[in-house]
Amino acid sequence: MEQLKAYAEKLMETAKLPGTFIGIAKEGELVYTKGIGYRDAEQQAGVTLDTVFGIGSITKSFTCVAIMQLQEAGKLSVDDPVVKYLPEFRTKDEELTKKITIGHFMSHTSGLPSLPSLYYAMRRSMEIDPALKETGSKFDLTAHEPIDTYEQLMAFIDELDVELLGEPGTEFSYSNDGYALLGAIIERVSGQTYESFLKEHLLDPANMKHTAFFTEDLGDYDNITTLYTSKKTEEGKEVFAAPLWWDAPSMRAAGFLKSTGRDMLSYAEIFRTGGTVGENRILSKESVQQMIGNYAGLEPSRHYGYGFMVTPEFRGGTLIEHGGALKGIAAQLCIVPEENITCVVLTNLDGAPSAELLAATINTAQSLPVEESIVSYSDYPVSSDELEAFTGVYKSGEGEQVQVSFGDGGGLVLTMQGTDYSLRPVGEDSFAFEMSTGLVKWIRFIRDDSGSVIRVSFHFRQLIKEIKEA
Repeated sequence: MEQLKAYAEKLMETAKLPGTFIGIAKEGELVYTKGIGYRDAEQQAGVTLDTVFGIGSITKSFTCVAIMQLQEAGKLSVDDPVVKYLPEFRTKDEELTKKITIGHFMSHTSGLPSLPSLYYAMRRSMEIDPALKETGSKFDLTAHEPIDTYEQLMAFIDELDVELLGEPGTEFSYSNDGYALLGAIIERVSGQTYESFLKEHLLDPANMKHTAFFTEDLGDYDNITTLYTSKKTEEGKEVFAAPLWWDAPSMRAAGFLKSTGRDMLSYAEIFRTGGTVGENRILSKESVQQMIGNYAGLEPSRHYGYGFMVTPEFRGGTLIEHGGALKGIAAQLCIVPEENITCVVLTNLDGAPSAELLAATINTAQSLPVEESIVSYSDYPVSSDELEAFTGVYKSGEGEQVQVSFGDGGGLVLTMQGTDYSLRPVGEDSFAFEMSTGLVKWIRFIRDDSGSVIRVSFHFRQLIKEIKEA
């Protein structure tokens, strides 16, 4: 356990991360809970088991639990078409749109590409945040009115001139929009607000006393982290307090919950036990199994279920995990049910090495060295002539951009946010590269029917290749 703390402190120092919480439970009992650094660096207020952090997209698994509860109640089926409940939902391709099911939204396989809607949904909180000016964000929030309601979100999607990535169920691309609209389905089917349904049917029964969408709902509870973000200066990276929480009324189902280490380890019990937290049954065993089913391949050994990434053959068990990120947030949760292990990592800085911290935490829970590799890829022979097809600039509607070009050594280099990473071929149209922290990332290029490379699957999103004009 001391190795984990020393490793975390080293990572935190490099990342200038103010505070983190690391928690491990076995068979539902807390075996390691460590707050390192500060929830408020200025006040030198420490991090505890009950410090509230943002959890970002880990919220998506909560949304899926709510959908599964409604399915168990006979009020919907994950195989139902989305338009059964949201007749206003339209895309350019009417026939394909009719085929999109609730399950496709849950598994990010609807075919929706990454869209800019999240920023417009967060516009009201972003534009009053002084931190945004300091970080020099290039996203133009004024390009569209705020998207405050599900109906406005559906109208926005309807107006966009975007092609679906393929037949529903065939292409994985992470979609905040799909998850936002799951919130709309939950509201229409249950007759409750999304937030109240979650509180009544999940947060309260799971004994999550300090978990909420709004800090105001926690009353006078003050063990709440300050958010931090960073900007580039001549001296390097400068981390500063940015306390305003971003919100998106139309997209809360995609990632805006706040929680604590204690509460998250309580929540993880649902997936360790097969549906229960203590004596309260939240889901049936069948629903839990359905949530970790294989609906989309992510990497050679990992797939996406409903609200979770799943590695089915992980050191003799199953690794169930998800991360979350927003301004001032980088969080990770995992469960290895066969070993009765649950782990959580919560931090208060966007871009923090939460995935690296989780990997070290899993290793510690399994009595392995903290820096043991979580995943490895074998080399795959590719001729230099074949590499040319992968070069180009790739972009997503959420503002992500990467460039692939030839490096000095003749191999491919991925350029992301001004940093170059050497790409190593590890499979057909697939490459791996190593981050400065040692974390290995995997990417896959996608071809059209004629064999031309048209997209890259990276950071769980499909980025579209820019076509050069003749």
